[in-house]
Amino acid sequence: MATTNSRSLARLMLFPSVVLLLAWMIVPLCMTLYFSFLDYNLLSPGTEEFIGFLNYEYFLTDPAFFQSFFNTLLLVGGVLLITLGGGIGLAILLDQAMWGRNYVRIMVLAPFFVMPTVSALVWKNMLMNPVNGLFAHFATWIGMTPVDFFAQIPLLSIIIIVSWQWLPFAALILLTSIQSLDREQLEAADLDGAGPISKFFYIVLPHLSRAITAVILIETIFLLSIFAEILVTTSGGPGFESTNITYLIYTQSLLQFDVGGGSAGGIIAVIIANIVAIFLMRLIGKNLEG
Repeated sequence: MATTNSRSLARLMLFPSVVLLLAWMIVPLCMTLYFSFLDYNLLSPGTEEFIGFLNYEYFLTDPAFFQSFFNTLLLVGGVLLITLGGGIGLAILLDQAMWGRNYVRIMVLAPFFVMPTVSALVWKNMLMNPVNGLFAHFATWIGMTPVDFFAQIPLLSIIIIVSWQWLPFAALILLTSIQSLDREQLEAADLDGAGPISKFFYIVLPHLSRAITAVILIETIFLLSIFAEILVTTSGGPGFESTNITYLIYTQSLLQFDVGGGSAGGIIAVIIANIVAIFLMRLIGKNLEG
């Protein structure tokens, strides 16, 4: 049992880390909130003035905001759909007995450890390049016209790239959950004459519900702030077709030098992220209880 002195010593040892962590988060947030109320442009130093909520009004009424918000939802939803469907399939496949199974698992999980910028460059130059990319050569070989992915289907291209990165994560979590499944249930189902489809929907899928919930929550948090893949591949274009909220804030702050407008966008993004997190926790968070 912990004594009063040991608990006090533990709090004292944790205090510097807690203070540093709070300062790391709260100071930038407070500065962003302060700048969001200013007419602050880096091209006009020394002319800052308080304008209240005008930056928020401009940002929320900008047509680019609605486009980027819709793109953000499509990006998150598309990646979740692909990673969950593919992750369940990979997890079931990797759980089967096969020669070299451990090596196959390592190869499947490898993309998750590739830096997003490197991953985007590989897809852009080696796979999706409309002239020298692997997909272009394959399309030419079968007599089809190569697709210019980042000009014709930019958002879908980014969804594919991000899904490739996050698929190993989903597969790993779901594989761990499948391995904890009681094999006696599957053997009893076999004795009762249940087929593979019935066993999947009535035994495996319900068992994966908590793991699926964890994957959705974790991936959503990170997918709301996808940036590197967009910067490297499409730069948010053509137009705003592949711009999400994070990239829109970057454009406003660092390309247009509008620190006030970009800060307002950052605060709005924080609010949206918290709303989404609360919604997800209320909707599916109950699966994590117990």
